[in-house]
Amino acid sequence: MTPANARKIAINEIADRKLEASPKETEIKKSIFETFGSYVFNTQVMRECLPKEVYKSLEKTIKRGEPLDPAIADTVAAAMKKWAIDCGATHYTHWFQPMTGLTAEKHDSFINLTPEGEAISEFSGKMLIKGEPDASSFPSGGIRSTFEARGYTAWDPTSPAFIMESGNARTLCIPTAFYSYTGEALDRKVPMLRSIEALSRQAVRILHLFGNNSPGILTTVGLEQEYFLVDKKFYMQRPDLINAGRTLYGARPPKGQEMEDHYFGSIRPRVLNFMADCERRLYKLGIPVKTRHNEVSPGQFEIAPFFEPVNVAVDHNMLVMETLKATAEIHGFVCLLHEKPYAGVNGSGKHNNWSMMDYEGNNLLDPGHTPRENAQFLVFLAAVLRAVRKYAAVLRIGVGGAGNDHRLGANEAPPAILSVFLGDQLTEVIDSIIEGREEAKKHGGFIELGASSLPPLPRDATDRNRTSPFAFTGNKFEFRAVGSSMTAAPANIAINVAVAAAIDEIATKLEQAVSREEDLNVACQEILQEFFKEDYPVIYNGDNYSGEWPPIAEERGLLNLKDTVMALERFTDREIVEIFEKYRVLSEREIHARQEILLENYSKTIAIESQIKENMGRTIILPAAMEYQKIVADSLISMKGALGDAADLTTHKEFLEILTTHISGLRGALNQLREATEQIETNGRSALEKAMEYRSRILPLMRKCRDHADVLETWVSDDLWPLPKYNEMLWIY
Repeated sequence: MTPANARKIAINEIADRKLEASPKETEIKKSIFETFGSYVFNTQVMRECLPKEVYKSLEKTIKRGEPLDPAIADTVAAAMKKWAIDCGATHYTHWFQPMTGLTAEKHDSFINLTPEGEAISEFSGKMLIKGEPDASSFPSGGIRSTFEARGYTAWDPTSPAFIMESGNARTLCIPTAFYSYTGEALDRKVPMLRSIEALSRQAVRILHLFGNNSPGILTTVGLEQEYFLVDKKFYMQRPDLINAGRTLYGARPPKGQEMEDHYFGSIRPRVLNFMADCERRLYKLGIPVKTRHNEVSPGQFEIAPFFEPVNVAVDHNMLVMETLKATAEIHGFVCLLHEKPYAGVNGSGKHNNWSMMDYEGNNLLDPGHTPRENAQFLVFLAAVLRAVRKYAAVLRIGVGGAGNDHRLGANEAPPAILSVFLGDQLTEVIDSIIEGREEAKKHGGFIELGASSLPPLPRDATDRNRTSPFAFTGNKFEFRAVGSSMTAAPANIAINVAVAAAIDEIATKLEQAVSREEDLNVACQEILQEFFKEDYPVIYNGDNYSGEWPPIAEERGLLNLKDTVMALERFTDREIVEIFEKYRVLSEREIHARQEILLENYSKTIAIESQIKENMGRTIILPAAMEYQKIVADSLISMKGALGDAADLTTHKEFLEILTTHISGLRGALNQLREATEQIETNGRSALEKAMEYRSRILPLMRKCRDHADVLETWVSDDLWPLPKYNEMLWIY
């Protein structure tokens, strides 16, 4: 069977596909409230199965970040083991997140043997608290040599343990940090936890000045996850999707998202069946899924949960991605999480809705209703503006990646220039403070500058700006630049560190004023006036997609780190290293290691795509195009032989000329691509130099190959074209 025939057969089989078998009726009849968290060792389970004193001690660690008491470890481990076995678990694993961007796990059985050969269950406090997976094959960025295999996992009690179910296997998963023998972080959880503590330490200084004695704060995040679904029969015929997660070839379809008929449209039964199944699995894991809907592009969808503490939210988002992929397979789909799986239609991201709250649950980015609440809100708002303006490079590094470069800056996602949307009303309040006015011009609302008060603002005081990378949406900031396939940890580490540094600046000035016995409100007003004036250039309420914005941003002195390599080059800048070290989030050695890992990952990603593109071009596209070229040439010869000079061969010649031009062009571009890739790989270059070469030399050649191939797709007979096309993959499912 030829590839073209396989494509046609797949279309017919997909068209005739019936809905996958639904879960058992008893499973469907269970309410969300019955199933929610049933596979989670949560506080409710702990309260029921742990002694009161042990539970209270562990609760302080979970809710307030107090150090874990090692004396309770054996008791917790025994309760966790019993609960897991009662849920059907046979193994446990320390579930961690190395610098691969994925999760990792090594399963150990609960079973052990007595001297008499009898099987018993075993799981001690030591096994719970610490593990030692072989770390030799994980990226370390030079922190450790490959022959030095020690890496340790340490239980993170702030993120609940859970049961992962796959077929007939159930495994107890214990969220853990991953670090080296020498104590450096080998993952993203360690710096995440450090950044949470760093922000908390600085934020409480402001809270205490305003009479709030909360011992700490929590960073909260809601992560909206976008993804594509494609039928597995199409997927298996696309080597680029299998190996790169995105299509490296493919002409734009006659109909993409132009009609805007997919966004929030009626969800097709097969997709809804998949979504419902996925949600049931997520509910068991205690993941508070709230929203599901069609996204802008055909074949694109979104799932979104409630807000959670950032460490838990990041862990849960990793589970969401794993569950989406696993459930899709059951339903005959493949879930594509790449930021740009299809050229010419919207890509995917995850909107990172970030906020802060004290331990009593008060949102620190809620404007409030009293002068004191207003003043506190304005101080934290000023800190966020300072963070985005002054530490834009840190935030840009947090969303860097070869996949995300295809999306950032396009008219579908925020540009690489970081700015803040506040809306007219809040911007007017800031204008009033800067100018020392007592009344906001546009919206009324008396501002008592002596008390630094803000008129009560409704929750939706502004419209939404979907083009802004960092938009205020009532009581949180929506960071829209995070890529769909990546862990959200780096972005939130970046925000936490940048805001901590900004709060530190403000808190220091306020504390100095108070120590001089100055009135807090007057000092607050003066400091806000100074900060708002300096950071005003980062506020932009217009269309960030417009061509007018980049030159305006340049005039304002805002950074425009257009791609990942430009951003990562800045990672080891002295001022960036200093803030990570100052707030004890990353050491200079850890930063250099991460820069090395991320640059190597960038180069490897493009190198893999380059080889796939060359292989597909030579073994799939050129043979199909040349076969059609021969058919057209044979037809031209036959026509001339049959009709002689009377034959009108214009169409045949035009076809042949176009085919020959682009076959030759593709062949030449593929040769250039191979030669350039070999040169880069054989020359000894640093990680940064290699990444620069891949960006400047390989990406343009890959586009050149695609340009010729995509023209051929529109001219070669549909009966001969071997690859599933966009109009099939996007619309047939």
